[in-house]
Amino acid sequence: MAEHSELDRIDRRILAELANDGRLTVTELASRVGLSKTPCQARMKRLIADGFILGFRAILDPARLGRDHVAFAEVRLTETTEPALRAFNRAVQGVPEIESCHMIAGSFDYLLKVRTRDMRDYRHVLGEVISALPYVAGTSTYVAMESVKDDSVASDVVLGDILG
Repeated sequence: MAEHSELDRIDRRILAELANDGRLTVTELASRVGLSKTPCQARMKRLIADGFILGFRAILDPARLGRDHVAFAEVRLTETTEPALRAFNRAVQGVPEIESCHMIAGSFDYLLKVRTRDMRDYRHVLGEVISALPYVAGTSTYVAMESVKDDSVASDVVLGDILG
């Protein structure tokens, strides 16, 4: 995969524009970055092939979908051997309520962002699903009262890094 330093100014601009609005047509994107359509499309294909662009998706409103309850769960495992970590990582992929999962260096092993309908639904997911994942020894939960900032799109810091 190409390194970050191999991106030129136009590549960085393409990434920034797409991070801001993934629905841009190639024609509009080309206009914004100062290229014609064909070279812009070729650069986009290369950025996808090189793994800089992982995909495109719609950003959904969780409240409108009845899934606006957010809790963060610290997870401690019984062991942290490679087989245990792989088993846990695989199992997490199959839990739709787990929106994100991060391995943590600290007093616990993983931090999960869990999105459910309400506290009752979360309690069920925690007790019946998360606690039953491979090698789970214990959990601690923190319930979000309000989302002050939750960028589903690239953040300003990331865009600043892209634009250099």
